[in-house]
Amino acid sequence: MSIKHHPTAETLQAYCNGRLDVARSIVVAAHLESCVLCRSHVRALEAVGGAFLEDLPATAMRDGALERALAILDFEAGTEAPKPAADFAGMPEALRGAELGTWRWIGPGTHYRSTNIVGPDGYRVFLLRSQAGSKLPHHTHTGTELTLILKGAYAHEGGRFDVGDLEEADGSVEHQPTVTADGECICLVAMNGNLRLLGLVGRLLQPFVRL
Repeated sequence: MSIKHHPTAETLQAYCNGRLDVARSIVVAAHLESCVLCRSHVRALEAVGGAFLEDLPATAMRDGALERALAILDFEAGTEAPKPAADFAGMPEALRGAELGTWRWIGPGTHYRSTNIVGPDGYRVFLLRSQAGSKLPHHTHTGTELTLILKGAYAHEGGRFDVGDLEEADGSVEHQPTVTADGECICLVAMNGNLRLLGLVGRLLQPFVRL
């Protein structure tokens, strides 16, 4: 697998130091499952962070902190998290324990599947499945979107995105993803805000689009 598109350095930094919201963290973690390069980058960032922590003065733990930590470890050791509903090859381990809804139609050739993962600022995680050759409307975003390819591929003005590739988009990006003709495409998405469709056709369709 040759992965060409990765999270930005800022996104990986935020992921490593815990400042990235849970929704985007899930998508980044799913990308890390298949990306050797980004896993190496994360290990380097964590090593730097660990070095800084070693230089900080010692701080006394709160009363009972050790007992609480051991209780959590005992609970997790005896509890097996449910596996994600693997109804297609490539479902990431990062979705383990998530509740997945049923696939529902949202447009020609495209279906949407919700999850129960919701972060601050309206971030949510969902799956999109589009049939071969499908073309999404030309659009931009009112917020931020992270899209990870789990199956298939799509292409647009910014290049081709295959399995393992991650795309970050916001209001500065305008694109029209088109699924390649050799098979369906399934994506894992973390997004806040909504899609803003462009052009005359987009303005006509906008009232019916709820993403």
